[in-house]
Amino acid sequence: MDFEIFKNAIPSMGLLGALFAGGLAYSSVKFKVEEDPRKGEIEKVLPGANCGACGYPGCASFAEAVVKEETVCDGCPVGGPDIAEQVATIMGVDAGASSKERQIAQLLCQGGKAETFNQADYQGIPKCRAANRVANSKSCEYGCLGFGDCVSVCAFGAMYMDDNGLPVIDTDKCTGCGKCVSECPRSIIALMSNTEHIVVRCKSVLKGKEVKQACEKGCIGCTLCAKKCPVDAIEMVNNLPVVDAETCVGCGACVQACPTDAILETPYETIKIEKPKEEVLVITEDCVGCTLCAQKCPVDAIAGDPGNKHELDTKACINCGQCVKVCPKDAIEYQ
Repeated sequence: MDFEIFKNAIPSMGLLGALFAGGLAYSSVKFKVEEDPRKGEIEKVLPGANCGACGYPGCASFAEAVVKEETVCDGCPVGGPDIAEQVATIMGVDAGASSKERQIAQLLCQGGKAETFNQADYQGIPKCRAANRVANSKSCEYGCLGFGDCVSVCAFGAMYMDDNGLPVIDTDKCTGCGKCVSECPRSIIALMSNTEHIVVRCKSVLKGKEVKQACEKGCIGCTLCAKKCPVDAIEMVNNLPVVDAETCVGCGACVQACPTDAILETPYETIKIEKPKEEVLVITEDCVGCTLCAQKCPVDAIAGDPGNKHELDTKACINCGQCVKVCPKDAIEYQ
């Protein structure tokens, strides 16, 4: 082997290496992409779970999206309000002003140990999927089996089983990842928008008599909720009410009408709170006739000419409070 060839090539290779290195160094300076330092700061305060619940592949991608103003500061459901506040501080904005709609898991069943009964003593594997494959041991064939498979797959500690044998969902901790939804063999957990007013907590499509025999809190398909809804936001499908979230105004008329408490109003309280019967809405003299209340009223209980004080028909009014929310002069109040 002729080593002279290698000796002669060394200077040439060195020169080429220096040339390429210089070219790379120049390119790195010339074409350098400046990274917003806020991105790194946001990454530091994020939980680092890289769960994807925010809609981005990981925390780094979410931080970049926040800096580019492609998403909101409270877009990390795992971090919650505390992290949202820190991110907002870094961005120099108000965390409260960036709130957005998000999906949260909701239980669509109230048939626990107190409301249902066991038809047989199940001796199999204590898992919902296993129990669902054998003959139904619970009085309601559509209800929660109570073994907590959903709780076991929740990675954020947002669920636990209560003493009544039903899963309880912490909506503040829930990230809307949907794992509990996929795990439930009876599809009694669903993702719902946090802006929805009403939830129907029953999945049984049986007729009223059969439902009554199986569960104390089951929907009996009486249709009272649909009949009482002032905006026709409820349709009966397979003996169950289906609520149109976009049409629903959250007046609570369906909740009050339900004889079995199968429909609940957010934040999903199980106790009905009735307003005093003497409390009615009144339009005061501060009304400037902007017509916003009349446009918003779902039952056309408000009338009046533009620029003049409007009148409210207390007999037609359902006390939903929608007019109160839109009045720019606070001229509508309960008396």
